[in-house]
Amino acid sequence: MRIAVTGSIATDHLMTFPARFVDQLMPDKLDKIALSFLVDSLVIRRGGVAANISFGLGCLGLRPLLVGSAGSDFAEYRRWLDDHGVDTSGVRESARHHTARYMATTDADLNQIASFYPGAMTEDREIDLSDLAGQVELVLIGASDPDAMLAFTKQCVANQIPFAADTSWQLARLEGEQVRSLITGADYLFCNEYEAALTERKTGWSPAELADRVGVRITTLGGRGARIDRAGQQPILVPAVPDVRPKEPTGAGDAFRSGFLAAVAWGLGLERAAQLGNIVAVHALETTGTQEYDLSPDTVVPRAAAAYGPEAAAEIAACYI
Repeated sequence: MRIAVTGSIATDHLMTFPARFVDQLMPDKLDKIALSFLVDSLVIRRGGVAANISFGLGCLGLRPLLVGSAGSDFAEYRRWLDDHGVDTSGVRESARHHTARYMATTDADLNQIASFYPGAMTEDREIDLSDLAGQVELVLIGASDPDAMLAFTKQCVANQIPFAADTSWQLARLEGEQVRSLITGADYLFCNEYEAALTERKTGWSPAELADRVGVRITTLGGRGARIDRAGQQPILVPAVPDVRPKEPTGAGDAFRSGFLAAVAWGLGLERAAQLGNIVAVHALETTGTQEYDLSPDTVVPRAAAAYGPEAAAEIAACYI
């Protein structure tokens, strides 16, 4: 199964604040916030949702096609992704902008405050996915320039290319009609718990109405695992991986998508897909940086056995490339 992944390609600037954001907020002054956090650390890593998801898929042997825009500073990043099993031939390099920048500060509770400068990502709207018809079996439409996301969805529908909707970080920028357009007809819809509630509010659709408009709705629940909903069927609840040692949360959701889609590509069932998604997410959560984890069978299979039993481990091991 060939998967194309669209969305942001970025450099992450990750900082750590050793206290709690909530302790610095004054309830009667929330309309006049003026805060500066003295951070303990700063690391600069490769990131962007499409690049992160592609990295995970590449490490699992899928060789995904990364589609998006980067700046003239992308050469070293391109080599890194190529070396980790990603086909970067779908990345266009801008002559006008730098690669996008993501700047996040994480507190002691693993809450985050972040900003995102789009840079070259604004040129994603110039990309046409029509040529992918017959070349890929699925396109994941990740967070990118909103106009590009809408165009990619229309192109997939017009060319009958199956797609997965992953509005994630751009959900706050999108109006209700845009959200409805982005998810209607999706084979898969990925959200975290907060995004799932916001999607329902912005679309005006109930959970049942949403289920009628997408094939499979996947909601990640943080420390409680993941939930899978399909129209007319009982939800599948998959518990989280136990004994997690979290370091930094950035990229855990992207890693989940990598694991889930890899299992789908391997022909495994939805429960197994969510289990592998949880396992890959934990690898990212326990590492600082979104593409610094190891997905060798020696790390993945034992964790699958400990979390979900020998049968799950055996099925994942049999598919692992």
